[in-house]
Amino acid sequence: MKARPAHIMSLSSTRSNLLKKRLDQFTRVLALVEQGDVRGLHRARVASRRLRELLPMLQLDHERARKLSRRLKKVTRRLGTVRELDVLLLLVDELHEARRGRPGSLNRVGISVAKDRDDARKRLATRLSIDGMRRLAAKLNRVVEELRAEEMAPRIAARSWHAAVDAQLAARAARLGKALADAGAMYMPERLHAVRIAIKKLRYALELSNELTGTTRDAKLTALKRGQELLGRMHDLQVLVERVRQVQASLTPPSVTIWRSLDATVASLEDECRLLHARYMRLRDKLVAAADTLSARPPGAAAGNGLSRRAG
Repeated sequence: MKARPAHIMSLSSTRSNLLKKRLDQFTRVLALVEQGDVRGLHRARVASRRLRELLPMLQLDHERARKLSRRLKKVTRRLGTVRELDVLLLLVDELHEARRGRPGSLNRVGISVAKDRDDARKRLATRLSIDGMRRLAAKLNRVVEELRAEEMAPRIAARSWHAAVDAQLAARAARLGKALADAGAMYMPERLHAVRIAIKKLRYALELSNELTGTTRDAKLTALKRGQELLGRMHDLQVLVERVRQVQASLTPPSVTIWRSLDATVASLEDECRLLHARYMRLRDKLVAAADTLSARPPGAAAGNGLSRRAG
């Protein structure tokens, strides 16, 4: 479906409604975060990222936007620490079920990860309380109400704030293009990690742009989602490889049998990473095409509005 022209955008594309939708996604899962629900924590983290992508586009007072963005970034980062450890535990369980390692050696890895995860959850409870996240949500809800009041005035409703979204989209796409070029065709985990982050940020920017224009089908967005899934899985496996190696190095007392079992697990995980890289390479041309298309400055983008800066 083609995007509707800017002058016939629906009310759902107003700043207040776009913010309200993302804020609701965030607040709905806070109770699950409080309960320690793994999926709830992941959804809260994703919602915080989507809020961060939108925030610079709202044309708020600079200092106010900066403070809100900083608080949201803290939420993303601290939830992310626990989320990564949750994922490692799920991967260890997956290895158990697939019999891709001796139970005794995998148990050592699982125990190591579980201890760090429990410690991370305790730190999360003290450094990022549910009440604190609800207070942040309340501040953002006040922004929603203020934006709604502004949008009642014709002179405000006519503002082309969507030009800031266009500029941000182009900047995100250019960053992905550079990351793809830097990564090349080699299996280089650090550079592929940069590609994954760039894909994620462009995906959220494109989702916002598509909502604004009423676009419901987008092959570029489909390619970005697929790329994020492939590289996300690869990243999780690479983190697990590092964890297994740490356990290997700290075996007490040393055990050749366990060391060899863990070494075989590392080899299996690295083989899967290379298979994922091959699948990524088959998708790479679509990612390059999406980045090239979106990095071309859209007609509505303003050259000097200063709003295409990094949102975090």
